[in-house]
Amino acid sequence: MTETNFYVITTAGSFIQKGSVKKAIYAVRKGGFIWLDYLKPTKNDLLPLIDLLRLHPLSVEDCLDDEQIPKIEDYPKHSFILFNSIEYQKNILSVFEVDLFIGEKFLVTVSRHGLKDHSLIRELRRYVEMDIESSRQGPAFLAHVLLDHIVDKKFIAIEALEEEINATEDIILEDIDNFKPAQLLNLRRDLMALRKALFHEREILIKICRNDCRFIGLKAILLYRDIYDHLAKFFELTETDRDIVTSLMDMYLSMLNNQMAKAANQTNATVRRLTFITTIFMPLSLLAGIGGMSEWSMMTGPGNWRIAYPLFLLAMVIIGVLNYFLIKWLEKRGKV
Repeated sequence: MTETNFYVITTAGSFIQKGSVKKAIYAVRKGGFIWLDYLKPTKNDLLPLIDLLRLHPLSVEDCLDDEQIPKIEDYPKHSFILFNSIEYQKNILSVFEVDLFIGEKFLVTVSRHGLKDHSLIRELRRYVEMDIESSRQGPAFLAHVLLDHIVDKKFIAIEALEEEINATEDIILEDIDNFKPAQLLNLRRDLMALRKALFHEREILIKICRNDCRFIGLKAILLYRDIYDHLAKFFELTETDRDIVTSLMDMYLSMLNNQMAKAANQTNATVRRLTFITTIFMPLSLLAGIGGMSEWSMMTGPGNWRIAYPLFLLAMVIIGVLNYFLIKWLEKRGKV
């Protein structure tokens, strides 16, 4: 559902809300500038601005396309800035588009989420009322406050991502058996999306700080440099976090390979023990088979079984012991 708020910021620092766009435009003839805030607007809500504020139709179309990347474009009557608002909640990264039209006497904001925040409105009122001289700089001042608010929310998302990375690292080190590698893939995907947004937004601030936007004056550029510093810092943090996630993926694979190697070694040791036992008892099994067929009684005579069989058992024990020490001696020499 579309929500709208229309404000007039007077030269005296008053923050006055109007009921319609036309009323706001009429009121600004006495001085100051207007801020038109649209939340989830439709095409019909924005089309009248083309005639009323002489917005370029292409920039209006960009507001209705959610697949755009952050950018800044200059038109004859306004500058168009497309920014991204970031939120990270319940291990899910959400990216929302925020569009700003900055003109000589107006600021238009279009968003799907994020700017409709009562605490932000109170903050804007406080800024305007406390710094009347800055508010006289026009829409560029108010746009700076909005962008600064959006960028500050990015830091909250980055902190949440870093906490998730630290928790993931602890799970890998403490309980790798129950770890789900999809968590690392999700973190990497979120960091890539965040990096993409920060990279293009940093380019926007570079253009503004070079005074390429004629609707943002030199005095206001000093404020935008602070936003650029924050974006540059956040971009470096994102790069570092992405490297950490890559290292965690390598560490997880290494620990998994170690576990598989350990299991393979245990299996090999078990097979070796069984083979060792089998090697010892193979000749004894042969002798036991021969003796079990009464061959030994036939060779020594049926009447000598009381002496023959104990001697037979003793010979089997001696052969087994000799076989055991022979195999051990061969192992030491590396023959087996």
